[in-house]
Amino acid sequence: MRSALLHRLRAFLELIKFEHTIFALPFAYLGMLLAARGWPRWDQFLWITLAMAAARTLGMSANRLADRWIDARNPRTSSRPLLTGAITPGTVWGGMAISALTLAAAAAALGPLPFRLLPGAYLFLLAYPFTKRFTWLSHWILGATDALAPLGAWAAIRGTLTVPGDTPAWLLFLGVTFWIAGFDLIYACQDIEVDRRDGLYSIPAQFGPKAALRLSAVSHALTTVLLALVGLVAGLNFVFAIGVLAAGGLLAYEHALVHPDDFSRLDTAFFNINSVISLTLFAATLLSVLMV
Repeated sequence: MRSALLHRLRAFLELIKFEHTIFALPFAYLGMLLAARGWPRWDQFLWITLAMAAARTLGMSANRLADRWIDARNPRTSSRPLLTGAITPGTVWGGMAISALTLAAAAAALGPLPFRLLPGAYLFLLAYPFTKRFTWLSHWILGATDALAPLGAWAAIRGTLTVPGDTPAWLLFLGVTFWIAGFDLIYACQDIEVDRRDGLYSIPAQFGPKAALRLSAVSHALTTVLLALVGLVAGLNFVFAIGVLAAGGLLAYEHALVHPDDFSRLDTAFFNINSVISLTLFAATLLSVLMV
């Protein structure tokens, strides 16, 4: 029994690529650090971490369930645990329920505003997988879904999300939206033929890889500008500026690794570089707020 449970747990974590949380968590921490103007209370840090992990698990589980018939027809995704029988839909539904309850508990512990925002978070996390069935904006909707992490972390610390007082939070929200959308445009280039066959609304499938890479470059240029504005509005020092410049350079390098006719190095661009970007920005933000 114990061995079977461990096997299902490993399959579930593989299904949702739990290890990729490493480049999602730092952006939640950016919102936390900026709102606190330093390191927050440890209970806030732990609840924010738990909320982020639960939200990502909920969203990825919903995505895998919603797309399992599409994934079954795609050679790149047909070996996912949900399709090979290593894990059952019932187990994934159970993981979703636990994640949703964990997210609710974390939101309640973090304060009234995060808890009031919870229905909106559920809506984005559960609805995103279906957006590529009817709109080309699905890449940016995914970006906005992930960008709720720094926005929620800010709300947990400050208890407000009003303008102009909380402008850095909204600039960070937009910056992460374009960052995620930009590399999702690159990632979707792997599935052009499958998406066209299934009538899915992805930019690469509808307009081709060249257009997708151009839009990705524009999105990442906007990311760099928006992050620079975060530093300016929040009054951060030169360390954050160096971090933004480094992130911009890494984004440029990411685009140098992919070509409309060659996506062989896409995994390096998608996972490794984006992990370095998020960790670089986290370190720059932490040092900047601690030096004030």
